[in-house]
Amino acid sequence: MTTAFYAGLLAILFIVLSFRVIAKRNQYKVAIGSDGQVLLERSIRVHANFAEYVPFALLLMFLAEYSGLAPLYLHILGIALVVGRLSHAFGVSQQQEPLKFRVFGMILSMLVILAAAFACIVLYALRSGWLL
Repeated sequence: MTTAFYAGLLAILFIVLSFRVIAKRNQYKVAIGSDGQVLLERSIRVHANFAEYVPFALLLMFLAEYSGLAPLYLHILGIALVVGRLSHAFGVSQQQEPLKFRVFGMILSMLVILAAAFACIVLYALRSGWLL
């Protein structure tokens, strides 16, 4: 159930990012694409990047949880994913992008995916008798 909590938090963030894209589209009167509007393009990419990485991270977290990963580790992964996505969204949303926020956000997101994948592999190996 731990992953469900973070899925809920991240779903709210996804909706916020969606509304930011909608607001920019209304502001610039652009229905499709970005029409060269830099801030609209940045909002679109923040939203799209979120949609590209978060579902896979949550899936791996769920599978690790289902496989028996302790709630403490799931909370660490979940917090890291939320902080990473917030950092990425903040950095990429700026017209004069402070690259450190984008990089930090992507590193955290990738580490969550990597750690959850590793947990899935190790937990499977332990339950299958491959280790020990």
